[in-house]
Amino acid sequence: MALSDVTATARLASLWHNPAKRALVLQVMAVVFVAVFILWIANNVLDNLARLNIASGYGFLDQRAGFGVPTSLIEFTPESSYLRAFAVGILNTLLISMMGIVAATVLGFTMGVARLSSNWLIRTLATAYVEGLRNIPLLLQIFFWYFAVLGALPQPRQALSISDSVFLSNRGLVMPFPIPQDGFWLTPLVLIASIAAWFIYRRRMEDRDRLEGRKAHPRWVGPAIVVLPVLTIWLLTGGPLTWSIPQFQGFRFVGGFTVVPELVAVWFALSIYTGAFIAEAVRGGILAVDRGQTDAARAIGLTRRQTLRLVVIPQALRVITPPLTNQYLNLTKNSSLGAAVGYPELMNVSGTILNQTGQAVEVLAVTMAVYGSICLMIAMVMNKFNATVGIAER
Repeated sequence: MALSDVTATARLASLWHNPAKRALVLQVMAVVFVAVFILWIANNVLDNLARLNIASGYGFLDQRAGFGVPTSLIEFTPESSYLRAFAVGILNTLLISMMGIVAATVLGFTMGVARLSSNWLIRTLATAYVEGLRNIPLLLQIFFWYFAVLGALPQPRQALSISDSVFLSNRGLVMPFPIPQDGFWLTPLVLIASIAAWFIYRRRMEDRDRLEGRKAHPRWVGPAIVVLPVLTIWLLTGGPLTWSIPQFQGFRFVGGFTVVPELVAVWFALSIYTGAFIAEAVRGGILAVDRGQTDAARAIGLTRRQTLRLVVIPQALRVITPPLTNQYLNLTKNSSLGAAVGYPELMNVSGTILNQTGQAVEVLAVTMAVYGSICLMIAMVMNKFNATVGIAER
C-alpha cells in the first residue's frame, strides 16, 4: 500500500473517532440524503403530471369557484374565485379552532381541578367525564352531536323560541344581529382604552397593597373605570347600534344571524374531547407542586381557593403548558374532521376545489402549508408563554 493511501486512511480514522467531526459528517450526509429524496419526489410528481396532461401552477386560483358555502365570515358567492374560497375555509378553520381552544381550556381546567376535589360526587363526575369521553373517537362524538342531538330538534316552523327573537331548530340557532351605525367606532375605542386604564390602575393598587399590607381601595373603582367612560360615549353618540331581528318567512328565517348546526356540533365535540385531555394535564400539573407549598399557604391564612389561585396554579403552569400546547395543536388539526358533517372548514373547501380543478398537488400544498402555519403560530405563542412562566418560576 502506498504511503499516501496509508496517510489518507489514518486521516479518515482520526476524523471518524473525533465526536464533533463525526457528528458534522453525519449531519451533512443526512442533509444530502433528504435533499436527494425531495428532488426525487418532485421529479416523480412532475413526470406523472406530464403523463396525465395536467397543467401545474396556481393560475386556477383566479377562476370562478362556482359553488356556495353555507357559513362564511366574509362575503362569498358562486361567482367568487377559488382564492377567496380558500380564504373562507381558512377563516372558518381559525374560527372553530379559537372557539374550541377557549372552551376546551375552561372545561379542562375546571374538570382537572374537580378531579382533585375533596367532594366525592364532584370528583367522581369529573373522573367519569375524563375517562369516558377521551376514550370515545372524536368523529363518533361529532356524529352524536350532529345527528342525535341537533338533528332531533324541531323543524324551523316549530322552532323553540325565546322572546320571539332567538330561535332554535334543526337548521341552527338564529339570533338578532347588531348593525353598527355612524359613530359606533368610538365605543369600542373607548372600551379598549378603559380596559387598559383599568389594568394600569389594578397593577398600581396591587403594588401599593403589597407595600402597605392592606387593601384600602373599594372594589367598585375598577369596574367603574371601564363602565362609566363607555356608557358616557354611548349616550353622547346616541346609541349608534340597531338590531336585525330574525323573522320566519316561507320556509326559513330572514334576518338575524344563524349559527349552523355543523358549527355547533364540531365545536362541542372538539371542546369536550380536548377538554378531557387538558383536564389530565391540569391534574398532573397540580399534583407536581410540592405539598409543602400548600401547607405554607394554609399556614399564613389563605383559603383553599386562594391557595389554588395564588400558589398552586402559578407553579403548576410550568408543568401544564407543554402538554397544553400539544392539545391546542391537536384540536386545530382535528378541526379538519368537520368535513364529515359538512362544516366548510379548510379541508372541506380544499376537497371541493380539488374535485373541480384536478390540481391535487397545488391544492394539497396550500392546505398543508396553511395548517402548518397555523400550528406553528400557536406553538410560537405557547412557547413564549412557557418561557415566561419558566422565568417567573425561577
